[in-house]
Amino acid sequence: MMWLLLAGGVAALSWWITGLLVSKASLLRSIDHPNERSLHSKPTPRSGGVAILAGILVGLGVAALGLAVAPPSTRFLPNGFASASVWIVGSIALVATVSFLDDRRGLPVGLRFAVQAIAAGIVVWGAGLTLPSIPIPGITTIELGWFAAPLSLLFLLWMTNLYNFMDGMDGFAGGMTVLGFGFLAYFGWRAEHPFMLLAATLVSMSALGFLVHNFPPARIFMGDVGSIPLGFTSGALMLVGLRDGLFDLWVPMMIFSPFILDATVTVLRRAWQRQKIWQAHRDHYYQRLVLLGWGHRKTVLVEYGLMALCGLLAWGYQMGDDHARLAILGFWGFVMASSMLAVHLAERMAARLESHG
Repeated sequence: MMWLLLAGGVAALSWWITGLLVSKASLLRSIDHPNERSLHSKPTPRSGGVAILAGILVGLGVAALGLAVAPPSTRFLPNGFASASVWIVGSIALVATVSFLDDRRGLPVGLRFAVQAIAAGIVVWGAGLTLPSIPIPGITTIELGWFAAPLSLLFLLWMTNLYNFMDGMDGFAGGMTVLGFGFLAYFGWRAEHPFMLLAATLVSMSALGFLVHNFPPARIFMGDVGSIPLGFTSGALMLVGLRDGLFDLWVPMMIFSPFILDATVTVLRRAWQRQKIWQAHRDHYYQRLVLLGWGHRKTVLVEYGLMALCGLLAWGYQMGDDHARLAILGFWGFVMASSMLAVHLAERMAARLESHG
């Protein structure tokens, strides 16, 4: 009952604050003006991430207060849950502060990246969260050894920035947050891991309140103050789950694969073509679907379906033996490769029709 009240309260608070940020009277309001690389056509507020972070912060405060004042018999979190969170929450706060300033005033890329690297270093070396190994079910496990810490740092930086890359369509990043962190919360509940359950639930529910205003046609975007901290948080919680044995690497990779693979393949393709990978563009697969005429709503609903499928595959992988896991990995790879190939084929067909039209 306490969990339901907390989750519902966080979603309601985020929804209310997001509504305030949409209004012209909001002091935090910053505007995203469309350009030739945008998918939106009119100026839109981009401070919605403030509402998401506020909901998470209040939820953490309520949980901490509950530990301090509630009788032991009514506590829904054990006393030790906060010990794993200090470094992570502090790092997220650092990243969020710089991202908020960047939305408002604009900051140099080098400064933003340096702060992200410092925050990632705090999580890796301060909290001791690293990616220890890469399993290949039924075949072998690749131990990373000395490479674990630097690879974990790079992984955190990539998750942080790919979330920002993928926040380019109404309802897309918000939906990935609701579903992705929702699945992480399930795995936290299943493993009786209070920190994962609490953190992922708060993020998912706070994003749900925001998504009401962000679903196509969006009245507000989350901005860097939302996408950057959320990407960082997703990477940090993945490392928490790996360290504490909730799952192996493939579970969170499958859950967030609609983001991870789209961003990674797109960046690699642009690098191969010697294009600037940090320059704004409309080359991501979800953007290409919108440009093919699908529109925001149809595209985002299809992406939600893909996210849900990937989450269910992650669940099946977690529950299966080595043979089942290997089969699920193969099917997941087939689904993701087929979806990307379908976009390429649709573009070719559209180009042929246009040339003959």
